[in-house]
Order: sequence, then structure tokens, then C-alpha cells
Amino acid sequence: MTSFDTSPQLNVWRALLALAVVFVMLTTTGWTALRHERHPAPLQASLGAWEKGRMAGHRLPDPQSAPARLARFFASLTEAQRTQLAHRYPLAVGNMNGAPVELRYRANRIALRQARAVEAERVHDSRLTASGQRQAARRLDRLEALMRPGRHILAFDPAGSGRVAEVFGDLRGAERVSVVVPGVDTDLLTFQRTHRAHSAPVGMAKSLYAAERDADPATRTAVIAWADYTAPSGLGMDAATAMRAEDGAQRLDALVRGLPGLAPVSLFCHSYGSVVCGIAAHSLPERVADIAVAGSPGMRVERASQLHTTARVWAMRDADDWIQDVPYLELGGLGHGADPVADGFGARVLSAREAEGHAGYFVPGTDSLRNFAEIGVGAYRAVSCARQDDVCRAGLSGTTTTGRA
Repeated sequence: MTSFDTSPQLNVWRALLALAVVFVMLTTTGWTALRHERHPAPLQASLGAWEKGRMAGHRLPDPQSAPARLARFFASLTEAQRTQLAHRYPLAVGNMNGAPVELRYRANRIALRQARAVEAERVHDSRLTASGQRQAARRLDRLEALMRPGRHILAFDPAGSGRVAEVFGDLRGAERVSVVVPGVDTDLLTFQRTHRAHSAPVGMAKSLYAAERDADPATRTAVIAWADYTAPSGLGMDAATAMRAEDGAQRLDALVRGLPGLAPVSLFCHSYGSVVCGIAAHSLPERVADIAVAGSPGMRVERASQLHTTARVWAMRDADDWIQDVPYLELGGLGHGADPVADGFGARVLSAREAEGHAGYFVPGTDSLRNFAEIGVGAYRAVSCARQDDVCRAGLSGTTTTGRA
């Protein structure tokens, strides 16, 4: 009898069967149709007005210019001129990589106030269905929460499901900067949660910021809750492909290049956020010292070396995380490649003990959060590896706040 165990045909059928498992999982959770989003009208309108604007008789620079050029432009202005631009073009300035962070905070507060006025009218708009009015009320509640004193909103776009980024700590004075990159179902309404707070970007970032201060009180840190890309909605086709991640990767690269100073940056990428980080890895500037993924469906490569990054690549997965049941492959654009915690991938595999499932990596008291915090402050030798014989500390020196170990 002929054996087909190693035949190419059987390997193809195995791959197809794995994809079928993906499809079954998707159909049991609901499909999200591929769709083309319209341009975010409010932000585009603000950028359009900026492109026609002038300051002191001179045209304003292209808003898509490199962050360094935009930084030089804003540095050439007086404080009064910068404030004037923030009031004239709040969404443009508030989302402009290269603009001073304090100016972005002020501009986004203005933009939030304008968006709140729109939603306040929609709540009582008789042309909307009852469901539409309830949705407007929810958005109004979220906008008012973002406007509370002490919040530092680095990016805001009210269009569609909404995009937001918030800073915890002093971004300009930080010696180490951490960026939390979340996964599916992240938007304006889910940016912050009261229940299961640590499963939302704000809770993740606040938890990491507190843990970093506990890990090394002497190191000045800042953490960004970065939900400034259009994440997939649900575990549908968008989540099974890289379409959303490709756009997110470009936006993530722009964010990092627009950060002030020279402090090392660590990326903490959860779930589909690790797809974003994987695609962005090769283009990120060298100040990105670490890319750490948790609960990853893959990084769109078969080995860490294919990320073509100088950053250290870390990975973790809790034993109870359902993501481990997703087939780790990529075929025809579906799937996201190899398992980052697998031996052959080449990542430094960390302990995620006590994380309790897919959404628990940033919960206080877990190994996962402690490991993230040690990476965030540069205390690489203090990390807890997943296995006793692991090489995740190989080649690492002690704590550093000024560059790579």
C-alpha cells in the first residue's frame, strides 16, 4: 500500500484543512465583511484647511511632511502662533506627528469639545433611530471622559468608530517610552472599560505605567495607549488578514518617528496588535529597542529574523489563551504565520504565569505584566523566562535607560 504521509498533495490538504478550521471559528463568531472605509471627514477637512492656511504670510508646510521637518516648523513659531494654529486646525495639529506634544494635547482637547457638541445634538436628533440615539449617547459619554482634567490625548479622530491615543507620564522627559498596541474590537467606545479594565488600552497602559514605576522608581517612563489605527471588528475576515494591520503599521511607524527626544521605545503588542508590530518591524527606527508580543496569532513571518529589526523580539502566551488553537500559518493572505512562542521562531519566550487567558496579560500581579515592566525600564536581566533552560536572557546585560543593553 502506498503511503502519502510526506507527499506534497497531503501537505496542501493539511494546509487547507487548517484554513477550514479558521473558517469554522470565524463563522461561529460572526463574519466581518471586508469593506472600504470612507475618508474620515472631520480630520480630512481640518487637514484640507491647513493646506490652504498661512502663518505670517507664509504657506504652512505639508502636513504629511517628515516629523523632523514639522518639528522644526513648530520650533520656529512663537507660543502665540502655535496656539493660534491649534485653535484654527485642532484635528490637524492634534494628529500631526512632529508637533509638540503639549500642543497636541491642547489641540485634541479643542477637537474633543467640538466632537462632543456634535454628539450632544445627535442624542436628541429625531431623524435617528432609538438605537442611533443610544449610540450617540455612548459616544458622548466617552468623549466627556476623555476631556476630564489630567488626561493627555496624543491623537484623536472622531470619524467612523473613532481612533484615540493617550499618554501616561511625561513623554518629553521620559528616559524610556512604552507603546501598547491593542488588537481587535478597539475603538472610541472600547478604549476604556469599567469592567475588565485591563483588557482595554487605557487599563493596559495605566497598569504597565504603574508596574514600571514599581520596577524602577528612578527611571522616568511614559506609556502610550495607542488605539490610533482602525482595528478589525470581531474575529471575522479582517482579523484573519493583514489589511488592517498594514495601515496600522504605517501609522505606528509615523507615531514612533514623531516622538520627542531619543529615549528607547518598547512596543507591547497584544493579539492582532502583534500583526501590526510584525509588519511595522522592518521600517521602525532603531530607537525601538524591544518588540514584545502577547497572545499573538502570528507576526506575518516564519522566523523572528525575517522581521529584519534590530529590536529584541519577545513573546509570551498564557496556557489558557484560546489563541493557541488558531492555525499558525499563512496561505493566500489568510492567517498570520508561525507561532511566536514556538522554539523554531527565535523569539525570547517569557513567562505569562497567572495571566488567565487571552485578555489577562496586563493584570497586576501576573508574570506577564512584571516581565513587560522589566522590559519597559530596560531591566532585561530581571525578566522571568518561560522555561528553566530558556535562552531568553542570552546576550543581555543589566538595566539601561539610555540605549540598548
